[in-house]
Amino acid sequence: MNDTVPELIRLEEDWGRAMVTNDAEAIGHYIADDWTIIGPDGSMSDKGTFLEMVQSGVLSHDVMEADDIKVRVYGETAVLTMRGASGGQYGGQAFRVVERVSDIWVRQHGQWHCVLTHLSRIAPAGVKA
Repeated sequence: MNDTVPELIRLEEDWGRAMVTNDAEAIGHYIADDWTIIGPDGSMSDKGTFLEMVQSGVLSHDVMEADDIKVRVYGETAVLTMRGASGGQYGGQAFRVVERVSDIWVRQHGQWHCVLTHLSRIAPAGVKA
């Protein structure tokens, strides 16, 4: 197994732990300055906006877990797909979601940073799209 695969899985897991600390600086360590997140509703946000929501308390997490992580490495770029479970508060409302997560990581200057996150909600068992 390529040494890069365990490193990327560790980074993904460490990023999840940082999310649960609700520490914007720690979270920002894992994402590129030009990072974009696409939510399950198609909404888009950037690093600055996302970190401001965390810092202000508009968004907080108490759960961030991933399993079924698959990693494909293409030179200095990697695609990670996984099943993610997250929960916390957004705008004063509690949330708990299970999603398919796609993260694109790029190695620049010897460091991996996530440049894109895409979330798709997983329908409950028995629900057909």
